[in-house]
Amino acid sequence: MYHCAVLLQSYLHRLDPFAIQITETVGLRWYGLAYIAGFITAWIAIRWMGRRNITAIPPNRVGDFMFACVLGVLLGGRLGYVFFYDPSLLYSFTSDFPWWRVFAIQDGGMSSHGGMVGVVVALIVWGKKNNISILHIIDIAALFTTPGLFYGRIANFINGELWGKPIPESFQTCAPWWSIKYPTEITEVWLVHPEQFQSQLSAIEPLRTHVVGGESFYQTIVFEAYAGNQHVVETIQPLLTAWYPSQLFQAISEGPVLFVALFLIWWVPRKPGIIASWFGILYGLLRIATEIFRQPDEGVALFAGLSRGQLLSVAIILYGVFYIAISSRRQSEKIGGFKNAFTKNT
Repeated sequence: MYHCAVLLQSYLHRLDPFAIQITETVGLRWYGLAYIAGFITAWIAIRWMGRRNITAIPPNRVGDFMFACVLGVLLGGRLGYVFFYDPSLLYSFTSDFPWWRVFAIQDGGMSSHGGMVGVVVALIVWGKKNNISILHIIDIAALFTTPGLFYGRIANFINGELWGKPIPESFQTCAPWWSIKYPTEITEVWLVHPEQFQSQLSAIEPLRTHVVGGESFYQTIVFEAYAGNQHVVETIQPLLTAWYPSQLFQAISEGPVLFVALFLIWWVPRKPGIIASWFGILYGLLRIATEIFRQPDEGVALFAGLSRGQLLSVAIILYGVFYIAISSRRQSEKIGGFKNAFTKNT
């Protein structure tokens, strides 16, 4: 019924962790490219909306608007990770640049929930400065957060991070074609819990005659798998666990699915705040659903059976419900409506 799972993640990593590499350690990584692509997509789309009078943001001010969004995402995303997931970074310092681990984004990365909070704060300031409805510009930001979320999850997948949960044991022998296997499971899981994976570690011992031995043996196996060494791949493939591709589940749900839903809601003019409220409700529901297939963040305890991401999503849903009630009762003019823009074009 199913084809046995292949080392799809290995294939992707042959592309290189860098989208553009300058030196061995310096270059543009896929995660950075995802941010750039998200901002460029939003910049183009919002300028188009300005020319069609769907938004109150003038086309010549979109650059300033996007700069505020960039600051909000970067500062909020990083501080969100620190406060929500690893507060110890606040008082952790090293002898290497950037010295304070809060600025070392390779230690844990960014929080999507924190990025949203950061954007809201930045846009409140920008809206007051430019005398534009704050709720309206947050609506715009909510709609065009979705491409950035999509690109970011794709980068997570390429980087082999934020793994999903293992697929059911009954499917492990001949796993579905869409499942994913990570050669880094050898170093990140097996070696961390050698007592649980003794049989797997023993099964790869014969590879010592094909790759460098010693302390670098296991890391070399991972490197050779990513490099496409067929003998190594054929040896370790049946031993590796098949996981849900949760990064792709979240990329699709937080990107195209969420964008289309918000686009349809805004097909007709809406009062400011309605789109952002629906974003909170739908994003929260989709995130809670897809987190079922994703491993909880390491070192972050569950609460009432919910991961930290699910708990934060519950808060966003409550915000959405609260603000949709407030926004719908406000005496304000309805703005936007994609239907009118496309009708004028025809």
